[in-house]
Amino acid sequence: MLDDFIHEPRIAYFSMEIALRNEIPTYSGGLGVLAGDTVRSAADLVLPLVAVSLVSRAGYFRQAIDAQGRQVEQAAVWEPRKWAKPLDAKIAVNIEGRAVWIGAWLYVLDGYLGGRQPVLLLDTDLDENQPEDREITHYLYGGDDVYRFKQEIVLGIGGVRLLQALGFRIRQYHMNEGHSALLGLELLRRYAYPPGDLRPGELPYDLPRVRALCNFTTHTPVEAGHDRFSYALAQRMLGTTVELATLKHLAGEDSLNMTRLALNLSEYVNGVAKRHAEISNTMFPGYRVHAVTNGVPPFTWTSEPFRKLYDHYLPSWCHEPEQLVRVDCCIPDDAIWDAHLQAKQTLIEQVRARTGVALQPEVPILGFARRMTAYKRPDLLFADLERLKAVARQHAFQIVLAGKAHPHDEGGKRLIEQLHAQARALEGVVPVVYLPDYDMDIAQALVAGVDLWLNTPLRPFEASGTSGMKAAFNGVPNLSVLDGWWVEGCIEGVTGWAIGNAVGADDGDARALYDKLEQVVLPLYYGYSGDPGGWIKVMKGAISKNASYFNSHRMMRRYATEAYIR
Repeated sequence: MLDDFIHEPRIAYFSMEIALRNEIPTYSGGLGVLAGDTVRSAADLVLPLVAVSLVSRAGYFRQAIDAQGRQVEQAAVWEPRKWAKPLDAKIAVNIEGRAVWIGAWLYVLDGYLGGRQPVLLLDTDLDENQPEDREITHYLYGGDDVYRFKQEIVLGIGGVRLLQALGFRIRQYHMNEGHSALLGLELLRRYAYPPGDLRPGELPYDLPRVRALCNFTTHTPVEAGHDRFSYALAQRMLGTTVELATLKHLAGEDSLNMTRLALNLSEYVNGVAKRHAEISNTMFPGYRVHAVTNGVPPFTWTSEPFRKLYDHYLPSWCHEPEQLVRVDCCIPDDAIWDAHLQAKQTLIEQVRARTGVALQPEVPILGFARRMTAYKRPDLLFADLERLKAVARQHAFQIVLAGKAHPHDEGGKRLIEQLHAQARALEGVVPVVYLPDYDMDIAQALVAGVDLWLNTPLRPFEASGTSGMKAAFNGVPNLSVLDGWWVEGCIEGVTGWAIGNAVGADDGDARALYDKLEQVVLPLYYGYSGDPGGWIKVMKGAISKNASYFNSHRMMRRYATEAYIR
């Protein structure tokens, strides 16, 4: 099977996490889902890619919610042999002066039109390794700095070596966030100059050649969010892989900053939205950070009713999602509404099956689902419960929530508990449902079945966000803070609505959210605005103006023309 993929040069796409399918818990959230969506679009477009990630045998975690609304983490162990094939090649990396052997599993991702992409899942759980080394690839984002740095050695250095051992010819390396930046050190080692060829003060490596091979996508608009490791730890782990002076020159004087290392070893660097690129250029003066706004693959995130609808009216939509700009004039309003009601009924049935709660199909559903952490502000909607009740007494609505908090994020876990307390306080006025164990299946049902998609991050911490793009493919408008992709996607009253302004104080966002719901959004849904077709116009606007552009086919074509072909 591997022979199908090594006959032509490929782009090596490295990501610490990757969402391949619901049964394989090798992802924690948006970064992993984006990685999986990138590979899916590459398969659909038949772009020659090979993805490299960790097998993460113990997964992230399964989430349960106890009677008090507290998150309970449960094991998410999966068996690679059920979904992937073991590969024969093994390589070793040096960690703390000993050889750690790395094997790999091959998962083949199939595109909807028959394209196929190889995904290598690196695994240290081998008989040749010591017990502690066998666990390096077990836990996604688990453990302390020592454990994380070992994982990043395996991913970056080990990934490059294993690609070579398997016979892959790599034309470019693409680092999805800085976790894999150590791959650049392996390339430096590969392209080292002979000692006699050096001039005084020169680095002993062909740095321009390495930079020409590397691309880097940064996702984090906050300096504190980038991985850093002490040089004492780096030297202990890496030994003499690269001299300390060179490492400090490339990764920073004070600590090994993985983002700095990736920036210095990459010819092409991009942020994941226009606003994020602007912030990144300010954070990292001296580097040029391009903007390639994220997207989502059309087939994956479009519900079955809308797939059938688009297939009928715009047959080429799935390969050329830009065809969706014609939705306004080509698809009747009642066909859009009927497809939405089918998707909404599917969500209602899932909610009943998972929670026992019966939502009402004639009442609008507001959806909010993402990683539960402070800057996402999942509690903004509940900032003033009396005001929220007053809005609901005028125009009834329902709320569906979902999301996991990282096991070490105590603030995020408290938010989940608070959301459940607030839901109990709204009982009898606003039905609120929290779906536990948020995963790809729940996400697919939510983004298609709700009537309105809500996003309320603190500006400017949302680098991009993609859940609202998925909603757009299903005709679901966004009501969101102007941050990340929504700065580009929001056309007020056409594709959805903004909460507050693009700049300014965040403390007025709750009031702006309630005002927009009470005075604009819900009256339009119920037809009180004097425009009985007004809501469907916005649904069509979300499809024609947002889904047609904010898709990963466009994203991958940008990467291909601007980063990969140089």
